[in-house]
Amino acid sequence: MSSLTLAVRNSSTMLRRNLLHARRYPSLTLNLLLTPIMLLLLFVYIFGDTMSAGIGGGGADRSAYVAFIVPGLVLMTIGSTTVGTAVSVSNDMSEGIVARFRTMPIHRGSVITGHVIGSVLQSVISVVLVGAVAVAIGFRSTDATVLEWLAAFALVALFATALTWIAVGMGLISPNAEAASNNALPLIFLPLISSTFVPIDAMPGWFQPIAEYQPFTPAIETLRGLLLGTEIGHNGWLALGWCVALCALGYFWSKSVFNRDSK
Repeated sequence: MSSLTLAVRNSSTMLRRNLLHARRYPSLTLNLLLTPIMLLLLFVYIFGDTMSAGIGGGGADRSAYVAFIVPGLVLMTIGSTTVGTAVSVSNDMSEGIVARFRTMPIHRGSVITGHVIGSVLQSVISVVLVGAVAVAIGFRSTDATVLEWLAAFALVALFATALTWIAVGMGLISPNAEAASNNALPLIFLPLISSTFVPIDAMPGWFQPIAEYQPFTPAIETLRGLLLGTEIGHNGWLALGWCVALCALGYFWSKSVFNRDSK
């Protein structure tokens, strides 16, 4: 059996293992998924009229704020889901199953690859669920073309892959599940200081660069432009650059830590 065939077969096995774990122990995924859904309902129904009036400078229009907030919460959902990946990886490392895998004739990288693919699939499913809730409360994207929808889906998948590799690295360096959850908190916190809830130009001047030049804001503005027809500008290239950089950083970081721990 060639090395590539072995890697594909072993990665598929590890993927099935991770999906079975997610199905048998859904509480962590559900808890992380409920965060963006509750924020969506809270901001739309409690703050929606006030926020939309402040953003638009006119009368209250909750439907306008639904359209504004959904792209940010879609990406926040990805960040929340990948926290579960960090916890799952840390559990595997601390409970000894990875040490057992290393004594078996399997491809070394398949353990991590299974986590990454499984997490990306869970992120996409979570985004679909959050999107369904958003549509149910009034989100509409009437001007987006099929090509723009495909580009939006590709952005979501690429962003999920990038954050997942970072989450895997966080899980590998964490001694236990609690530490992994704490280390991955920036993946939930960063969307809160991005353009998810208010435009960048509505923030204090000293804070605007912090919110603008972090990974989430360019991706949010790009997704917003694809689905709602707003101006994307340079955000598309920034989002792509952040995704590629985070993928590369997370991959080489995770590979280095995993191989180091095996010695």
